[in-house]
Amino acid sequence: MKSAVETLSPTRAKLTVEVPFEELKPSLDAAYKAIAQQINVPGFRRGKVPPGVIDRQVGRGAVLDQAINDALPKKYVEALQENSLEPLAQPEIEVTKLEDNELIEFTAEVDVKPQIDLPAYEGLEAQVEDIEISDEDVDEQVAALRERFGTLADVERAAAEGDFVVLDLKAMKDGEVLEGAEVTGMSYQVGKGGMIDGLDEALVGMSAGDEKTFTSSLVGGDLVGEEVEVAVSVSQVQEQELPELDDEFAQLASEFDTSDELVADVRKRLGNGKRLEQAAEARDAVLEALLEKVTVPLPESMVTDELNARRQNIEQQLVMAGISMEKYLEDEEQTQEEFESELDRRVRDAVAAQFLLDEIAKKEELGVDQQELSQHLIRRAQQSGQDPQEFANHMFEHNHIPDLVQEILRGKALAVLVESATVKDASGEVLELKNLQPDGTIMETPAEDSTEEPADEAPSEDAAEDSTEDSTEDAADKA
Repeated sequence: MKSAVETLSPTRAKLTVEVPFEELKPSLDAAYKAIAQQINVPGFRRGKVPPGVIDRQVGRGAVLDQAINDALPKKYVEALQENSLEPLAQPEIEVTKLEDNELIEFTAEVDVKPQIDLPAYEGLEAQVEDIEISDEDVDEQVAALRERFGTLADVERAAAEGDFVVLDLKAMKDGEVLEGAEVTGMSYQVGKGGMIDGLDEALVGMSAGDEKTFTSSLVGGDLVGEEVEVAVSVSQVQEQELPELDDEFAQLASEFDTSDELVADVRKRLGNGKRLEQAAEARDAVLEALLEKVTVPLPESMVTDELNARRQNIEQQLVMAGISMEKYLEDEEQTQEEFESELDRRVRDAVAAQFLLDEIAKKEELGVDQQELSQHLIRRAQQSGQDPQEFANHMFEHNHIPDLVQEILRGKALAVLVESATVKDASGEVLELKNLQPDGTIMETPAEDSTEEPADEAPSEDAAEDSTEDSTEDAADKA
């Protein structure tokens, strides 16, 4: 077999491959054998029909087609290896010459990983913001903890923001209740949001026994974007009564004896969380510093696929959060064009970062052992809410293990970058960044359990832009 490569662009190559007929013989023999099992020819037992008879009965062309379809993928892979090409997508293959009993020639155009001249990546410098823990931050967490131990009491007045109501609700289109759009006896906090547009505004001022109908736009389902009539009735209005922040509450909600100790622990935990956020910011800043040192050619097909995947992921998360794209853009103070431009930049940085980290992993001769792969499989399964064994089985069955290995290698390459970098906060203090896990995520220092965890905050709408994927992309998203 002979092969030659033509570089069409930094990220696309064209292979021309000549295969002598003698190398096609195993595939030809297999084709004749398979066809012999499928046809009935008088005078011959099934499976024992000679090639010459098959040529007359079925046609030599059909045999050649089957043999070529069998052989070309293998010869394509051999040609990639001969020319040290790493494909990024499925090739466009065309048979350009077929001389029976002589040779077959085919071409294959494919996107390939670009050749990158790695810049110096040790000792990169970056800066992050200082850690700030305000009294307001502490008060907010303490208030959330108090709310967990709060009680609800019925009140004989109209509902106001922050009150709880027990409501019945149904959404209707053309007078018919929509499937899955009816709830009964639901407790809901006025002003919390995230359920249906216009609900909070409708509830303010309603008393027990009141009913109201308003118009809203659906943000999910088959009728997304369509106007519907929403009927809501309130059976109870309840006011939340919070416990006093005193020593008795501290003993109820934590292992501490005094409220001062409880508040100090909340401040300490906030500090731990802020340090993790700062470490993640440092990781992103170091990767950004590397991206600024080199221009990486990007295959547009790969960028387009990733853009579409991320856009779809964002839309799905917004639907799950009950937020329309228009509301999201309004809250982010972005136009659709600005959103698309920012998403395009983030995707291009993420793809470029992957190529750079792959090259660093090669240069550093990084590897992945079985324990690291197992831990990564478990982590990915937890992220997707799946059983680890079922997730692992799926990955093996669909040949996704190489992708997971590459994710780990990129995380290790990112750790090499960060641990050799000098990152300072705004005050000039050098950060200690030796706590990266093999997948590139930040490892939290274990802390003794003390205060019960504060109530979870509602996820910010910024979270809609995060992909569920690997830490490399998370870092590059901010690069």
